[in-house]
Amino acid sequence: MALVGRRDGRNFGYGRQLSYAGLQALKDMFGGGHYGTVKAHCDRWQAFVKWCRSEQGPGINDARQIDRKVLADYAAYLRDVVGRGTLAISTAQNRLSSVNRTMAALRGDQCVKLPSPSKALGMQRSGVRHAIPQGQDREQVKQIVDALCRHHQLRAAAIVLLARATGMRLREAILADLPRLSREADGIGRINIQDGTKGGRAGASAPRWIAVDDYVRDALALAEQASPAGSRNLIAPHESYLSLLQTIVRPARDILHAQNLKGFHELRAAYACERYEQITQHRSPINGGQCCQLDKNLDRQARRQISYELGHGRIDVVSAYIGGRI
Repeated sequence: MALVGRRDGRNFGYGRQLSYAGLQALKDMFGGGHYGTVKAHCDRWQAFVKWCRSEQGPGINDARQIDRKVLADYAAYLRDVVGRGTLAISTAQNRLSSVNRTMAALRGDQCVKLPSPSKALGMQRSGVRHAIPQGQDREQVKQIVDALCRHHQLRAAAIVLLARATGMRLREAILADLPRLSREADGIGRINIQDGTKGGRAGASAPRWIAVDDYVRDALALAEQASPAGSRNLIAPHESYLSLLQTIVRPARDILHAQNLKGFHELRAAYACERYEQITQHRSPINGGQCCQLDKNLDRQARRQISYELGHGRIDVVSAYIGGRI
């Protein structure tokens, strides 16, 4: 356990500093795993701690002093920042959700929380994409892969190709069981994305089959080439997932930005737009397509299939990748 003092002591026994206490409590809550989730919550908790110490904040450094009024004041502060256009609604909601989660980890109960971050902010995130996804152009993707390879970032290049060819998330591409996927690709012409999936969507209860084409084969071939000796995925036996994010993925992002790609997640949206066009023979809504007006049933069928292939449980989420129903 990460407790350093009595459970009823300062920061509920997790140390003298509010920032440190939140991190330790999250590590306890997630059992030392889920590194990406812990880091995301911790980064947002640090933003809350920074506000607590600022002139606008309450000036506290002990989680025992945080009550619903403090959280409501923080929500009001975020609402003002969003109103000035310097913070996205989704970011503000995520920050409030992470504060809720971290407070629950510190306290060991749900007694101090904002029941609904969106209601606390008084605004709803749209969940609909309004910017054309980057990485749709295969030539641009090739240039990104070439740039990564020139910088000896072969594993990052493999992640790029896997994300663009199959719609994998970053974590899924890193943890993909490459020998199994290659056997499936050669044997049955499709692959089942199961490793690193979100929300426990894996196993026989949540199959996620993707048809194999030359792009998928090329992505798997590069990934197997980049896979460290003794590994079935892109993580070396002596590495952790977190260390790979720090030493490989983080530096690679600078190269992506230099090649006009905001991040790996854009490639999932590019994949979704391509699949929409393949299924409907119309461009995706974000690319100016009119299928949702011409044939609503076909549009819905395409969204349902893309939702399945991306590993989502609801088809309305697909609007964040391909655009809404106009």
